[in-house]
Amino acid sequence: MPRVNRSRLIPVPIERVWEVVSDPHHLPRWWPRAVRVEDVRVEEGEAVQWTTVLGTEKGGRVRADYRRTGGETGRSLAWSQGVAGTPFERILKSAAVEIELEPEGEGSRVTLAVNEVLRGISRLGSPLMRGAAKRRLDEALANLDHALVGAR
Repeated sequence: MPRVNRSRLIPVPIERVWEVVSDPHHLPRWWPRAVRVEDVRVEEGEAVQWTTVLGTEKGGRVRADYRRTGGETGRSLAWSQGVAGTPFERILKSAAVEIELEPEGEGSRVTLAVNEVLRGISRLGSPLMRGAAKRRLDEALANLDHALVGAR
C-alpha cells in the first residue's frame, strides 16, 4: 500500500504539540484505539520503545510493539511496529508512522503519514487499507486537536 498522508492545522504552538506526540504515554489521548501504553524504554531523554494496548471493535485487546526509527527533536518523529510473531504478521510485512510538525502562523501544521506493506493475499485489500488508513489518520488528527485545544 502506498504511503498515506493527512495534515491539519492545530492552533497551538509547535512545542505543545511536540510534548504530546513525542511521549508515548499520551497516545491513548489521541491515537485511535490506543487504550494504554506499557513498557516505555527511554534513552537520552526520549522514548525509543514501547507497547501500545489497542482496543478491538469487539471489545478485546491486542498488544502492539513499537520502536522509534528517526526524527528531529521538536520537528519530526518516526516509529515502526514490530509485526513478526504477532497477530498483525498475517496481514502486514511492515508498518511505519511519521509525524512532521511545522509552525504555521500562531499554530502548528501537523502531518501524519503511514506506510503499511501488506503481506501475500492481503495485498488485494490495498484500496480498503488505504481508506482505513486515511480515516485512522483523520481521527488521530482530530483527537490530537481535541487533546490540545479542547472542544471548539
